Amino acid sequence: MAAIIPAALPAQQVAGTNAASAQGDLSVTIYTNDIALVQDVRTLSLAKGPVRQSFPDVSAAIRPETVSLTVPDATIVEQNFDYDLLTPSSLMEKAVGETITLVRTNPATGAETRDRAKVLAVNGGVVIEVNGHIEVLRDDGLPVRAIFDRVPDALLARPTLTVTLASNRAGTRPATLSYLSRGLGWNADYVALFDDKSGKVDVQGWITLRNTSGTTFTAAKTLLVAGEVGGSDEMNGTSIMRSRRQATFTPGTESASREQIGDFYLYPLAERTTIADKQTKQVSFLDAKGVAASSGYRFENGWLGSSDEPRSAQSVLRFANSGAAGLGDALPAGVVRVYVRDARGQPQFTGENRIEHTPQGSTIALPTGDAFDVKVKPTTVSRTRVNGNRWRTAMRYTLTNARAKPVTVELLQAGLDWADVRVVADSAKGERRDAGTLAWQVAIPANGSTIVTATFDTRY
Repeated sequence: MAAIIPAALPAQQVAGTNAASAQGDLSVTIYTNDIALVQDVRTLSLAKGPVRQSFPDVSAAIRPETVSLTVPDATIVEQNFDYDLLTPSSLMEKAVGETITLVRTNPATGAETRDRAKVLAVNGGVVIEVNGHIEVLRDDGLPVRAIFDRVPDALLARPTLTVTLASNRAGTRPATLSYLSRGLGWNADYVALFDDKSGKVDVQGWITLRNTSGTTFTAAKTLLVAGEVGGSDEMNGTSIMRSRRQATFTPGTESASREQIGDFYLYPLAERTTIADKQTKQVSFLDAKGVAASSGYRFENGWLGSSDEPRSAQSVLRFANSGAAGLGDALPAGVVRVYVRDARGQPQFTGENRIEHTPQGSTIALPTGDAFDVKVKPTTVSRTRVNGNRWRTAMRYTLTNARAKPVTVELLQAGLDWADVRVVADSAKGERRDAGTLAWQVAIPANGSTIVTATFDTRY
């Protein structure tokens, strides 16, 4: 189809479509599951009696059934959300059956010709009747533009909520408009710079705001909520299986000073901000220096897991999310990207992993990658039936260290989460980490190896 450009309309024909926002004092609360609460306080000048009031610049992704409007000395009779917006394609679609002007430019001479044309259909292309014959506007590179006599009443420059009010008096008063909207979201990202020599890590946190709602929110007080609120819509539930590569944390034991609403933590932005449509914006919310941290290794073996070849242990960065350690805040879920200073003092990227919502007082264990020099070979040595439903399983774990300094590996045997599991023999005392996991802290000498053995008596 040829390029179609709506001609400029006289100023009086576009009254009320000022480019400036019609929004008032805005407050936006954004949750992490694609939902936001918008509160917009506007000053209205109302007559007495029935009044039809428009609210331009509401979210194009508004949920109309959630609208709440409070106007002193007035009640709501009816409300409508109009979202058929003015675009070149919608303008042409609304012109079906109407007559427009086509302006064609001769590419050789630059001369323009004008023809009145009736729009017959807009179905995968524009079909018009011009000079007594039927023509299809083609995208053949020739300059063509369409001039429309007016903008249809049904097309609006901006998403608009229209409300019919019964006003008890004439005068100016504030109106508070509240509604839920899709298309606004946020997530947290972290940068951790670890110094192995000092045992300290610097942690920066960034909030990334995303707006795909179709509307810009200007100079809004913005509040972020960590956690997913429930809703009547069916959520895409997923069963979370914790793998050995995921970050883990011990439960928090400190009360955060951060404001809460119910069980959710609130993260207000310090300054008002404009969240433009189709924009991604980053705002700093955390900058902690010198947090106590340590690096180590972890290896998790599944039940009856054996390997013919040694497997790499994970490199793990551990630090405490506590005030005493230098951090101390309820951390929203996000990806932590870890950098370590090399021998020249330059930060080098070593890996990333995701943390879930982490309470204050937790200790975070963040796997960042597989170790090159630290390996573990698990072996199921024997498995014998003791009686009708009891089994005895002997396991051996060979841990090797090719580094020039000793290391400690957190060795985890998983899969013990059925009832009545007993450790009948082990070469080192393990700690029952939870119902399904036994853990050993295994020291391995430099350029050496260590063997851990354990025998389990199980129901299956």
